[in-house]
Amino acid sequence: MTIPFLDLGAAYLELKPEIDAAIHRVLHSGWYILGPEVEAFEAEWAEYCGADHAVGVANGLDALILALRALKIGPGDEVIVPSNTYIATWLAVTAVGARLVPVEPDPATLNIDPSRIAAAISSATRAILPVHLYGQSVDLDPILALARQHGLAVVEDAAQAHGARYKGKRIGAHGDVVCWSFYPGKNLGALGDGGAVTTNRADLADRIRVLRNYGSRVKYVNEVQGVNSRLDPIQAAVLRAKLPHLDAWTQRRRAIAKVYADGLRGCKLTLPHVPDWAEPAWHLYVVRSTSRDQLQKRLSDAGIGTLIHYPIPPHMQEAYDHLGLAPSALPLARRLADEVLSLPMGPHLTLEDAGRVVELLSGVSPA
Repeated sequence: MTIPFLDLGAAYLELKPEIDAAIHRVLHSGWYILGPEVEAFEAEWAEYCGADHAVGVANGLDALILALRALKIGPGDEVIVPSNTYIATWLAVTAVGARLVPVEPDPATLNIDPSRIAAAISSATRAILPVHLYGQSVDLDPILALARQHGLAVVEDAAQAHGARYKGKRIGAHGDVVCWSFYPGKNLGALGDGGAVTTNRADLADRIRVLRNYGSRVKYVNEVQGVNSRLDPIQAAVLRAKLPHLDAWTQRRRAIAKVYADGLRGCKLTLPHVPDWAEPAWHLYVVRSTSRDQLQKRLSDAGIGTLIHYPIPPHMQEAYDHLGLAPSALPLARRLADEVLSLPMGPHLTLEDAGRVVELLSGVSPA
């Protein structure tokens, strides 16, 4: 591809001295599990997110699972989830034995529609699990109000929302617990898997610290049945090197999004809708087209990389056949899977390359 969907190596090249020094620091420390490097990143990430606590774990899926476990959610409980999301959101709920209750998205933002959530609440509901999809915040205030009204926990999936803001405040401490992924392709990405939770609740932070380390806070003393899910010190060091640059990288993403928004206005595409209260991190720039596959081929033939997030909604995956949900059960999620297309996006995409994408798409018939 002459214009890749995302250039992962460019971030390393930009910060090579800092990243190399960070890795060297860990290698020479002799401390390779948890320890001061992880603790330092946890403190820095909590401060960035405006949260009281951060706990590093092995990956984003574990962050979700451990958050649910810390809230003591399990068999017999229900968790409200978006129908339009990556399957990890659903996998976390089924991993703890709880029942999924999917809710369709707002057709404008493609995030879970708060107005549909109340009807999904039952006597078994324990939590609402909204996803800040594509890097744009969910409308949290009505969700938080519903949660307070019904005594529910709010677990935010912020795997794509590093640096995003809701009503001027960074995502990271609105709900009971916020779950993060540092997969390499994320806005703040490690050089391998990594994850974290942020929270203002000291009790949840403490439980997750114990659960991630075999259920132990003192070596060989196991309080609960935990797991091995610890953020690696090398990855923590890499994240510490990248974190000071995250806001600048977010500004680059916003500049690219503006090129797309200005240049594609009037084309036969549905562009991302950004409410007044949202400041997206632009993890993805997702357009919609009823001729999505032809559009993707047109770009591919021109050397432009795109991806589909996501081609099969969770309820249509073989993994969830046992739920007995017909494709038509969640029609908006199904429709979006046929229409969405993610354009090249990343802090190292040039404005000129973004303009080239616009030129190729501007031939799409006007709306």
